[in-house]
Amino acid sequence: MNTQNESSPSLANPPTGLPKPAHACALIVGGGTMGADVALVLARGGCRTIVLEPGEARRQALDAYFTNGLRSLEAEHKRSRVSACASLDEVNWQSIDLVIECIPEKLEPKQALFAELVRRARPDTLLCSNSSSFPISAIGKGLETAQRMLGLHFFMPAHLVPLVEVVLGERSSGPLAESLSAFMHACGMVPVLVRKDLPGFLANRLQHALAREAFAMIDAGVATPEDVDAAVRFGFGFRFLAAGPVLQRDHAGIDIHCPAAATMYPSLAVNAVPSSALSERLASGKFGMKTGEGFYKWTPESIAAERKRYDDLLMAGLRLLAPELPKIEDK
Repeated sequence: MNTQNESSPSLANPPTGLPKPAHACALIVGGGTMGADVALVLARGGCRTIVLEPGEARRQALDAYFTNGLRSLEAEHKRSRVSACASLDEVNWQSIDLVIECIPEKLEPKQALFAELVRRARPDTLLCSNSSSFPISAIGKGLETAQRMLGLHFFMPAHLVPLVEVVLGERSSGPLAESLSAFMHACGMVPVLVRKDLPGFLANRLQHALAREAFAMIDAGVATPEDVDAAVRFGFGFRFLAAGPVLQRDHAGIDIHCPAAATMYPSLAVNAVPSSALSERLASGKFGMKTGEGFYKWTPESIAAERKRYDDLLMAGLRLLAPELPKIEDK
């Protein structure tokens, strides 16, 4: 994979990287849940951030959301760093150093947006997509200056989950990816560099590998959904806060895990399609909280209680990990 920019058109002002967050201005296109939370991440880091949200009701709600969100992150003093606008025409494009696309997961609208960004943005502005499913190579297909296009994938809720993936496409610039990683590190995030533009990138591939085995065991009657969740949360998943799967092997001993792998691998799920436990619920319209039932049943009251419990635990995890997380750069 070419991670330089030999195949990209030459530019009069080629991208050289991002300034530090306190001296940068970013535009987030899409003010939904993910876009709003990404804005909190950047504003917390000191970056002047504009969220483009065309829906008036949602745009009006962002003001309180930013105030409350930054207060929860103990960064209320940076409230002035984030604002909202209604259209691309309102943006001062000469001031924009970074664009992050957070619109719905449909390829054609993303491609159309990036074509418009190429037309409007400075030649040295980094153009990024938060897509969780579409490669940046596909989003920027056929566009000039593809070397400045990168995947920048956050995890929900973006302001509480420290990881962010910086994904290189086929023509993305390696040095620009490293500059973006440094920028996100200065915003207090933990960036990982994904050097090949594979479906699912890095973290979601790992997550789905686990999920495939989990749902296969549910299909086979080995365990209930509740027992699967408990096994992960209170078993090996509990240790993940302290050590990932690679470091955990050194803790426990490779001489233990390698023979165990030889015993289990032949019987692990290898199905190439989603399990019955998922596909049957999908066909029945049981999508989870949004429809009132998935693997669990939900009411408005139980949803509110669960989201509070979930966010409170994530916040507690952030506090536990604070000594190991990057420090916010304010200058």
